[in-house]
Amino acid sequence: MAAAYGDVSLRFETQIVDRDVRRSAVERLRQANVCLPTFQELSHPARMEAPHSIRSVAPDDPRPENLWRVHWHNDERRLGVVEVPGHVVLPQELTGVEAPIVVLLGSRFPMIGAHKVLAAYACLVPRLVTGQFDPAVHKAVWPSTGNYCRGGVAISRILGCRGVAVLPTGMSRERFEWLENWVLNKRDIIRTPGTESNVKEIYDKCAELSADPENVILNQFSEFANYLVHYAATGEAFETVFGAIKHDNPEARLAGFVSATGSAGTIAAGDKLKERHGTKIVAVEALECPTMLENGYGEHNIQGIGDKHIPLIHNVLNTDVVIGVTDNASDALNLLFGGNAGRAYVAGRRKIDPEVVRQFDNIGISGLANIVAAIKFAKHFDLDANDVVMTVATDSAEMYASERQSYLARRYPDGFDEVNAGEIFGQHLDGVANDHVLELTFSERKRIFNLGYYTWVEQQGVSVEDFDARKDQSFWRALVSTVPVWDRMIEAMNEEVGAARH
Repeated sequence: MAAAYGDVSLRFETQIVDRDVRRSAVERLRQANVCLPTFQELSHPARMEAPHSIRSVAPDDPRPENLWRVHWHNDERRLGVVEVPGHVVLPQELTGVEAPIVVLLGSRFPMIGAHKVLAAYACLVPRLVTGQFDPAVHKAVWPSTGNYCRGGVAISRILGCRGVAVLPTGMSRERFEWLENWVLNKRDIIRTPGTESNVKEIYDKCAELSADPENVILNQFSEFANYLVHYAATGEAFETVFGAIKHDNPEARLAGFVSATGSAGTIAAGDKLKERHGTKIVAVEALECPTMLENGYGEHNIQGIGDKHIPLIHNVLNTDVVIGVTDNASDALNLLFGGNAGRAYVAGRRKIDPEVVRQFDNIGISGLANIVAAIKFAKHFDLDANDVVMTVATDSAEMYASERQSYLARRYPDGFDEVNAGEIFGQHLDGVANDHVLELTFSERKRIFNLGYYTWVEQQGVSVEDFDARKDQSFWRALVSTVPVWDRMIEAMNEEVGAARH
């Protein structure tokens, strides 16, 4: 069996493991004047009592107050709280389908402009409150393909500890520029070989780093707190947006929740929506590396969704549909909506509301892939105007300007005009077909579930018993039931820290 890194198991501590470590963490949080929001508060931020000092803090500053902005309900300026999370409803004129496609905007999160900071917060806090992470001693290691490690570095800096980013060298230039401005030491940016599809190389580096006991590996692909916070907070955010839509259209049905699997954190929101509405959960992957569709291999550039493995925290047996999207579609649409010629074509020639076009500033490459998959889903199931399809844009187009330039140079070396824009629109929006759509039978679900064996049991040392325990939906329900326990432990730590909210 290959050497495993850290302690990858299904054990999810809900009791204090080391009181000395916890006391040290309390002292560090006291020095930094940190007060930790609970999962419940991040799920319902209108009800929380944030520090009064937050009013004078910019949303991208490394200040403790910004922990209280790590939620979906920030306004467009990310300074206030809104009742309904930021989203855009894509019209039929753009998507070509009657079903409204609703995109929640992760760009409204603080510090990194991506919702992965929510996962990073959720993965570190349980270690703090149980005495498994000492900010005065440990370094938090964040394996990622880009946004999660940025979120981890931001959370680490606020808590006064070192955050180490581990990501492939081929990720967008903007990710590395952000990291260079935020890490405490440039050596804390570790580049692994390859690009988006090379997650195994990230794991190998983490195995090496775990030999140092000061390194604590916070692997989003196997940290069940990642699942929990998205079930609780992201699921509630989608529920709130759907409630607003249903208020305007009482006949609305929540037909599908579409999400690239990535670390399988975000797709956990689908479990909550399925419980409440019978919503189909749709997993998205790149056709260049069709792991779920074809047990496949390859390379792709839909940055932020990983590949070549099935995350441990993916509730595969509750997933209903898998859809493949080519990275040429997301790259081309990134160019279409990121330049003047493309926007002029979409808003003018296609007569689409310029405000809808402007919102594509808030939609990065993986969000574009999710939109294409949502269109495929609507076409495949022949959805109508009452069938709402919901999806997510993890980050903004700002993170992919360099990718846009690279694609432009490769595909349109003589320049890009409205004729080219029309070709992209016709191929990747008007021309979307309902191909590469797999409705999962029980047998298909088992096949995909079993693919995870090679990563987690053979490579990372998870026991077969723990691996198989995730087959039963009672495992996931029991996991969700721990959220109130975590909140009580967070509140207890806050009382000990004594950090003032006012």
